[in-house]
Amino acid sequence: MKLDTCGVKLKLSHWMQLSQPERMVLVNMACTTAVEAAIYRDFLQKLITEKTGNPAGELAIDPHPPWLDDSQIPDTVLEKAEEFQIEISLEQWQKLQPFQRFALIKLSRPSHENLNFYPALKELHIVDV
Repeated sequence: MKLDTCGVKLKLSHWMQLSQPERMVLVNMACTTAVEAAIYRDFLQKLITEKTGNPAGELAIDPHPPWLDDSQIPDTVLEKAEEFQIEISLEQWQKLQPFQRFALIKLSRPSHENLNFYPALKELHIVDV
């Protein structure tokens, strides 16, 4: 989730223009503190601008994203689970890692095809296999 934390909307077309060494630098570059995220963001924007002539778009960063909140299940996740006649308990939600909650939230969004929502529930042992 590095690219989410630095506020840059990197498109696949941008990524494909980067060389393998440039990609590896981005993958391995530290990005856990605010200072590191700013350095990462600036480096990434410089690369994209050099490759395309334009900087990448900017993303607003939610300081409290829903996947970090294990005290409530987002409505979109509950509604998508209900389509499969599945109830996700708060206990199950709390046992998930933030990246797993992120995946379920993303897969439950109305703009997403949602084809992988049910398989994700199986993989996360929310439903029996």
